[in-house]
Amino acid sequence: MKVFTEKQKFNQSFVYIGISLCLIIVVASIIYEWKRFANESLGEQIAAIMGLIIILLVIVLFTLLKLETKIDEYGIKYKFYPFHRSFKYIPWSSISKCYIREYSPILEYGGWGLKSSFKKNIGNSYTTRGSIGLQLVLKNGKKILIGTQKKEELERALTVYKHKLETNDL
Repeated sequence: MKVFTEKQKFNQSFVYIGISLCLIIVVASIIYEWKRFANESLGEQIAAIMGLIIILLVIVLFTLLKLETKIDEYGIKYKFYPFHRSFKYIPWSSISKCYIREYSPILEYGGWGLKSSFKKNIGNSYTTRGSIGLQLVLKNGKKILIGTQKKEELERALTVYKHKLETNDL
């Protein structure tokens, strides 16, 4: 039994550089204006601290974000932690098409991450980086794109389970 597994994280340097710059700007602003904040109302002080807390929470979120994909003889499982606590399972019998494709993260989905589209022909995407993904077209018409950094290994796994899709058409 061939099992494909992949774990991906948001570990691009430009993401962390951007977040770090925001953190530096907020901290510098708070330090520069602290004497004025000390004399202002409690609401002004709380607002200043909230900016810092929000940026720290964004940093924590980006360090926790993780996309996991598993493909085995039973189907495809994916989890975008912390939004999904457990794996979402799609059995082979629910899939009408399954293929690897190149996509445009910005133009098609508005970027990387967990993205939903109101356009039925685009569907949902779960990506962390890059422009290669596993496109699933379910029998109910729903579309799901799962990003990958292991294209060749994913191709080999799909070749092993190609017969699962062909027997679904009967």
